[in-house]
Amino acid sequence: MAEIPGPLPALPDGHSGEVVVVTGMTGAGRSTAAKELEDLGYYVVDNLPPSLLRDVVRLVDESRGTSQPIAVVVDVRSGAFFDSLQANLAQHAVGRDTTLLFLDATDGVLVRRQEAARRPHPLQASGRLIDGLRRERTALANLRANADLVIDTSDLNVHQLTDRISESFGTPDTIRLKVTVISFGFKYGIPVDADFVADMRFLPNPYWVPQLRGQTGRSREVSDYVLEQDGAREFVDSYVQLLTGVAKGYLREGKRFMSVAVGCTGGKHRSVAMTEEIARQMREVGYDVGTVHRDLGRE
Repeated sequence: MAEIPGPLPALPDGHSGEVVVVTGMTGAGRSTAAKELEDLGYYVVDNLPPSLLRDVVRLVDESRGTSQPIAVVVDVRSGAFFDSLQANLAQHAVGRDTTLLFLDATDGVLVRRQEAARRPHPLQASGRLIDGLRRERTALANLRANADLVIDTSDLNVHQLTDRISESFGTPDTIRLKVTVISFGFKYGIPVDADFVADMRFLPNPYWVPQLRGQTGRSREVSDYVLEQDGAREFVDSYVQLLTGVAKGYLREGKRFMSVAVGCTGGKHRSVAMTEEIARQMREVGYDVGTVHRDLGRE
């Protein structure tokens, strides 16, 4: 199969039930491809002996259903098992639509990457690194020739490779940025996994309003009270604009998850109301947004 010199052609949306077999040269980016496939929702198995491929598919069918896409990474360490892989793929023995992805790069690039990683080649033995690469090319020649998709990563950085993988195996749903907006109380600590932290303590606290004290930021009364305060709506509008601008950069860099923490004193009123409003506005502009109210109920 010819290598792809430019942007990948769009493949059909929807990879339900697909099995992607990821293989290729050591140092060509198998681990990066596997991580991206996992982010796209594939169930990933690394360094799988090809003879167990049907068993893995059967177990996933039983535990997650036949629509769960699977990616298996097979490398030269599998040795003679490659004959089993080729036989299974040729006979469609897996029982699912299967795509063979082969990652390659020039010998010079692979040598530099292996030397930078300070790891010997698995087929190097007592010889030189280049000898191991040549043995690997020979062992993988038939797989490369029969691959459904060959990506030459010689001139690609990590972000460009993940873009290629998402273009080929992602769907409109899986390549969207997933945003989690978390409300919290500062007195319980800032969420350690937050990419952004916003402090709502600049707004009057509904706790001091007797009829609102027992309610939470999820109630219409508390939400209206918080959002009607001076500067509240201006903050939300400008903050959402900031987050959407950053979100575009995240996607360009291959990052598909954003965590936004919104805090107040106890995590019951202001942070909850503002979390819900931020999430609502981000959904309106097309992001996949979930909310978590971490400290709600702790008081």
